[in-house]
Amino acid sequence: MKKQAVNPFLPSWEYIPDGEPRLFDGRVYLYGSHDRFNGYTYCLNDYVCWSAPEDDLSDWRYEGVIYGRADDPRNRDGDMCLYAPDVTVGPDGRYYLYYVLSRLGIVSVAVSDSPAGRYRFYGYVRYADGTLLGEREGDMPQFDPGVLTEEDRTYLYSGFCMPGDESRKGPVVSVLGPDMLSILEDPITVVPSTPYAAGTDFDGHSFYEAPSIRKIGDTYYFIYSSILYSELCYATSKSPTGNFSFGGVIIANNDFNIDSYKPAMKPMFYGGNNHGSIIRIRGKWYVFYHRHTNGTNFSRQACCEPIEILPDGSIRQVEMTSCGLNGGPLKGSGEYPAYIACNLYCPTENAYTGEPCSWLDSRFPKITQEGSDGDEFKGYIDNIRDGTTAGFKYFDCRDVRKISVTVRGNWGGAIEIRTLWNKEKLGEIPLGSNTEWKSYSANIRLPDGVNALYLCYRGESVLALKSFSLG
Repeated sequence: MKKQAVNPFLPSWEYIPDGEPRLFDGRVYLYGSHDRFNGYTYCLNDYVCWSAPEDDLSDWRYEGVIYGRADDPRNRDGDMCLYAPDVTVGPDGRYYLYYVLSRLGIVSVAVSDSPAGRYRFYGYVRYADGTLLGEREGDMPQFDPGVLTEEDRTYLYSGFCMPGDESRKGPVVSVLGPDMLSILEDPITVVPSTPYAAGTDFDGHSFYEAPSIRKIGDTYYFIYSSILYSELCYATSKSPTGNFSFGGVIIANNDFNIDSYKPAMKPMFYGGNNHGSIIRIRGKWYVFYHRHTNGTNFSRQACCEPIEILPDGSIRQVEMTSCGLNGGPLKGSGEYPAYIACNLYCPTENAYTGEPCSWLDSRFPKITQEGSDGDEFKGYIDNIRDGTTAGFKYFDCRDVRKISVTVRGNWGGAIEIRTLWNKEKLGEIPLGSNTEWKSYSANIRLPDGVNALYLCYRGESVLALKSFSLG
């Protein structure tokens, strides 16, 4: 690769949640909704696309705006937002973008001759009599479409089911014909929501939102966000339209369920809603997901982790890391930006971002940036107070004897250094007093081998961390 890959893998000023990765003609394309830095609600910006060559997942290229909010005939004033989309290739070889507008429960479709667009409006998914999917009596409002095309049939999955809403039994799949709009088989429920999951293998991980579909061999993998909010789960079936069995959790954006390095339900990041999918790139499998920043639900960023499809078809849950697409640990030398923290927490535990963990709540640290939306300023960690810990995983360390941090807003205090979050410190970096960015160093020896790095602030300041260096 041209450079190392980190999480988030796009520039730190870009906010692409709900990622659907697709591989077309040797390039990986990331489709998703588009949040705004310091946004006040979800998905405020137009759809954009980023892509990378499949043989260099560090080299992401901005493809520009592929579809605008006002491109839909029912949204000419641009007042509604573009929610999570998906893209598939139709029988005619063209690329079809499926999406739902906020405040509408129907599925819109746009089309392009190339994967990076620009897409143009094509139509609405409809029944044979012309009634739009989502508007027929008894229809569930459509949300978060996920699509899979096989020959001349496209399977369209959709759903949003609040826990306890008995009017919504779970996500549905509709079968579309070769025109990519007309319904050949009416929608049917594929997996249960709460409370319909009681007594099934989905109990405790029932469907909430974010349906996505993939096929591996002869098995269909239905990926979704569960009622635990932060986790992406999967279910499998030999049929695209039913008989799905719960498989497990692939990833959670607060590392819930992971008990290999901490208690299973201890949050190690400020999580929130999650949405993503899996993809095979040059023989390796990955899960794309998103994390939350800025202390709100509305500024989410794309991340990715390698996963393994085991011989029995199962997927073990993976940790959030800072190295993601890198293909292994990062080099244990050089300078790294603080925004690649995969663990971030303070003594007051909180599993989710948003209220009460918001910018209004001064207890919690947050990853943020300077400037306004679209300004290409690197992110950093702000609102670091006594006991705040930022964790970075993983580094291949060889003869690391010195660690530096670049901070501002401090008057004394120190940064404690650990390679395990709950173990004794290896040393600390004393801090002076400065209002602008300044670097401080200490001679601290890290063990040789693959290590995590945990930086814990002790002091009375409200600190910001820009970067750290290993040497």
